[in-house]
Amino acid sequence: MSTAEIKNKERAIDELVLVLRKIFGEPEICAAALEIARKHINEEHANVKIADELSSLTSIKIPIEHSEADTLFLEMLKDLVRDEQALY
Repeated sequence: MSTAEIKNKERAIDELVLVLRKIFGEPEICAAALEIARKHINEEHANVKIADELSSLTSIKIPIEHSEADTLFLEMLKDLVRDEQALY
């Protein structure tokens, strides 16, 4: 792995940690994020729809061009919803 790739991975991790800190600081974001993910999980372009609604309703702002950290966060949300649905 090149130095640039390592730096990009470090940046993505740092960005994801910042988002998680914001969520832990504002617990209502977690509930809203999961509700939004539940609503859009099976739709075409789910990541875009989840990101747009999350950005408009919370202090989490995900740009149109998703970074690696944005994509990781959105995939994590969808995984949490899938796990939740598998229990029922």
